[in-house]
Amino acid sequence: MTLNARVLTANTASLPSSLVGVCLIFIAMVGVAAAETRYVSDELGITLRTGQSTQHQILRMVTSGTPLEVLETNEESGYTRVRTPQDVEGWVLTRYLMDHPSAQDQLADAKKKLARLEDENKNLKERLNAVSGDKTSLDKEKRGLLAENNKLQTDLDHIRKTAASALAIESEKNRLANETNKLETELQAVQLENQSLKDRSNREWFVRGAGVVIAGILLGLILPKIRFRRRSSWNSLE
Repeated sequence: MTLNARVLTANTASLPSSLVGVCLIFIAMVGVAAAETRYVSDELGITLRTGQSTQHQILRMVTSGTPLEVLETNEESGYTRVRTPQDVEGWVLTRYLMDHPSAQDQLADAKKKLARLEDENKNLKERLNAVSGDKTSLDKEKRGLLAENNKLQTDLDHIRKTAASALAIESEKNRLANETNKLETELQAVQLENQSLKDRSNREWFVRGAGVVIAGILLGLILPKIRFRRRSSWNSLE
């Protein structure tokens, strides 16, 4: 029994046995209400018995690190009534119980946490390497795009200059075509004028020729008569 149970038993020694029984039941109920979780110590295993001595039957072996629900503790016998995770109730030696998990379990948990952290660290490194690789790839692609953009800008400037030259050539071509048309028009006018002058000159030469012919005919007709008259006048003078 616990210290409180012993004190209460001493104070109720003079009470009726029925009342003492009620008090003991109340104390047991209080002990059950104050149940807590304890852990089996680092021993390889302890025995779970049906009673509070080595003479009682062994229910099972409880391995180190097993969490046990404390139902009541008897300090005089050094035993504690517990409930296993499988809902098996029995008595174990109190000195083999701890308030915290065993060092072996804590080490196992620490190893699990360490392994998990190492995995997370590995994943983070892989992600960092992937991000670094992506950054390198993006930088390379960026440089390629910048080079391509510069080339396209150079080509565009060349095309603009070529287009400007083509426009200038086309403008000059149109100007020359207009001047050629103008000169052709003037040439046609000159040719027409020359043809007109040529026709006028031919008419003048024709008229002059006709005048000469007519004058020759007239002279041919007049001169013999003049000569004949002169001869007649000369003959009369003789």
